[in-house]
Formats: sequence, C-alpha cells, structure tokens
Amino acid sequence: MSKIIMTADDSASIRQMVGFTLKQAGYDVIEAVDGRDALSKITNSTIHMLLTDLNMPNMDGIELIKQVRALPDYRFMPIILLTTESQAEKKQEGKAAGATGWIIKPFKPDQLVGVVKKVLK
Repeated sequence: MSKIIMTADDSASIRQMVGFTLKQAGYDVIEAVDGRDALSKITNSTIHMLLTDLNMPNMDGIELIKQVRALPDYRFMPIILLTTESQAEKKQEGKAAGATGWIIKPFKPDQLVGVVKKVLK
C-alpha cells in the first residue's frame, strides 16, 4: 500500500506541483485548500504525512499543526512546513507547534521527494 500524503496550500499551482511530484514518486496525495479544509479531511482519513503552507486563510499552518498534533492518531506523524518564510523565529514557532521539518519555496522536486523519503519511513 502506498503512503498517503496530505498537502495543504491555498495556492492551486503549488498544490498541483506538489501533488504531481509526489504522485510521480509513488505516493497518494490528498489536497486541502487551507488549514480548516485539511483538518476536516484528516479526521476522516488515514494520512501518513502532512505538507502544509504557513500562510493560509481560515487556518494557518501553525494552527493546523497544533490541531493535528492534538489528535491521538496523528501525534507522531511527520509534518513538514512548505513555505516562503525563512525567518528563524517562524521556524522556531513551527517547531514549537510540532513541525518535523521545513522546506523553503520554491523547492526542487527531488529535494521534496528526498525529504519525504527521509521522514516517512
């Protein structure tokens, strides 16, 4: 069974690029348009990893991570922030919320797949 990765990003082009990259690498992908959408989909699915943007409407990536970490089934699931933000304080905020890692956009497809393979054992 292939691993299922959720990608939460308010940019359709980013969701499309991430989805295409991950599907090419053999993963199943569930897309969410923001944190609230991701949270509603996660509670009804089995997800092995979450890739989330930081800045999104309705619920940002930090709040999404906190909410997901509060769910018993997802306390230890890998969560990667995929964002244009690179400030140390934002990274610290993400780590404090429970993020496993951080990828800066724009990303290289092989970099994304490499990180996914590393954290999704």
